[in-house]
Amino acid sequence: MTARPAHRAPGRTAHCGAGEERRPSQRAQPTRRPIGSRGGSSARGEELTELAYRHVLTHGLGGMSLRPLAKAVGSSPRVLLFLFGSKDDLVRALLARARADELEAIDAFRRGDGAADLRTAAAQVWAWLSAPEHRNLLTLWVEAYARSLVEPGGPWADFARQTVEDWLDLLASCQRRDRRRSARAEAERTMVLALLRGAMLDLLATGDLERTTRAVTSQLEVWANLAGGDAARVRPRRPPS
Repeated sequence: MTARPAHRAPGRTAHCGAGEERRPSQRAQPTRRPIGSRGGSSARGEELTELAYRHVLTHGLGGMSLRPLAKAVGSSPRVLLFLFGSKDDLVRALLARARADELEAIDAFRRGDGAADLRTAAAQVWAWLSAPEHRNLLTLWVEAYARSLVEPGGPWADFARQTVEDWLDLLASCQRRDRRRSARAEAERTMVLALLRGAMLDLLATGDLERTTRAVTSQLEVWANLAGGDAARVRPRRPPS
């Protein structure tokens, strides 16, 4: 089976919510085993899931056809249907695989060794989002996010909502425990996530790392200055070249 590379947060990462009980959505990553109504889980099924995932990271999910995909992964449409049950179930398995990478990245931030507040965490998340090696993964996320909004009843169902909740949970864990349930704290992490998501979309569309990083830096400094304290000096770290 092809080993998948880890998607790690670069450098010293924020240590948010260490030792805290996680919400149900955070306790376990989505299964990487393919879901098939007839074939069930198997070593070959897992291998094909991984190969298909690597393929869609480069080519996307839009317009995916079983025959070209089967050829690319060294299989056949008949085998894929046997293992996954249907094309929709295959898409669901690939989206679960993409979400597993997302949750792995979030867990990397949680396991970090640096004390963090919300702005420090936001700076470090941006460094991860803007790293060139994550562009294909993020492009796939954006595609799945958009499809889940326009086709809410399809295999993409709930992908966007789950993604928002995953990252809001991480940002919440970087807020003070005694205030994170307040409406203001919820608004703050929602605002940070909106900033990061907007800058990520801009970066994916234009490739302009310098401008988008400058925008994130500037806005985080504005928020930090409003809050006062040392957080005003927090700057997003440049991703490794």
